[in-house]
Amino acid sequence: MTEMIHSDYEHSSGPVIPIQVPYARLSDVTPTPSNPARVTGVVAGLQLTGTVLSTDAGSSIAVLNVAPGFVGHWNVRNVLTYAAAIEDTWGAINIGDQVYYDGSATMPAGVYLSTSPLDQAGAANTLFGRVALVGGDALIAAYPKGGATASTQKCHVVQRGAGA
Repeated sequence: MTEMIHSDYEHSSGPVIPIQVPYARLSDVTPTPSNPARVTGVVAGLQLTGTVLSTDAGSSIAVLNVAPGFVGHWNVRNVLTYAAAIEDTWGAINIGDQVYYDGSATMPAGVYLSTSPLDQAGAANTLFGRVALVGGDALIAAYPKGGATASTQKCHVVQRGAGA
């Protein structure tokens, strides 16, 4: 699957905090504008996350928005746990649920977020944000999304970014 800028990309009216990050310091070294991103770090689960705003292939630099409260509309995998490096359990995704940046090789192409706090190797995933209700009461009926079988759901997520 070729990655692309989402046509239904949405964001909050809150601040944008742009930072430049070399591609080599990102978990996905081929960043795409509007996708979630994670900056590599020393401690698993505590890395900086944000949204790719732009890329410069010539200098291999991505600009990320790391503002807390930024809202994106992303694909979220409903995996909860892994066993023997494969997805083992799944659950419904609901408003307020934590969403993690999950770099597991088992994730479908172009999907970076899941509801699992651990990746397929048992290392901590980085908290990316929480599922949010954006669009009013008409969308409440869409939740919970997914269930006890593997699925990928389109959800609004309020990113944690550089927040505490």
